[in-house]
Amino acid sequence: MRSLDSQDVDKAVAEMAGVLGAHDMQDWSVPAGSLEWSCWTTAAHIAHDLLAYAGQVAAHPTDAYLPFDLAVRPGTAPREVLQVVTACAGLLSSALATADPGLRAWHWGPCDRSGFAAMGVAEVLLHTYDITQGLGVPWLPPAPLSTKALHRLFPDAPPGDPAQVLLWCTGRGELDGRPRRASWSWQAAVPD
Repeated sequence: MRSLDSQDVDKAVAEMAGVLGAHDMQDWSVPAGSLEWSCWTTAAHIAHDLLAYAGQVAAHPTDAYLPFDLAVRPGTAPREVLQVVTACAGLLSSALATADPGLRAWHWGPCDRSGFAAMGVAEVLLHTYDITQGLGVPWLPPAPLSTKALHRLFPDAPPGDPAQVLLWCTGRGELDGRPRRASWSWQAAVPD
């Protein structure tokens, strides 16, 4: 299976923009699925994480995240928050496309380009799912991107429908009689 890269980040954000853009006039102050955050806050969180990943790839620090944060102005319309997410995804995609193939940057250990791409894809897919749940929009993450994210971030994932397995791995549902996970973490770092 091909490693995740900038093209996968682009596909994930295009999927997000397509599904959520059609619902940007709804009330985004409602909770995003099972999260405590609102749909609006969850979308701003996606942008924050994508920007943080882009910064790590560009500067490749070895022991911590860069000390900066993204702040989306309160009162920003959902349509504009989605534009911020798209912009931050573009920054991550560009950083991934131009980074040295041997790049390692910190994410709870040394993480390669594929790991940052996988985390970006997973953040977009999972939180898009959360937002669609909050807005009452039926949607599941696409199988091809879910499969790639699972392969890279959850190598011990059980078999099954990739979208459902990804949701289960991240505490968003039950799977074939397996109870919902109360805690989880993905494996983005690679051994040196």
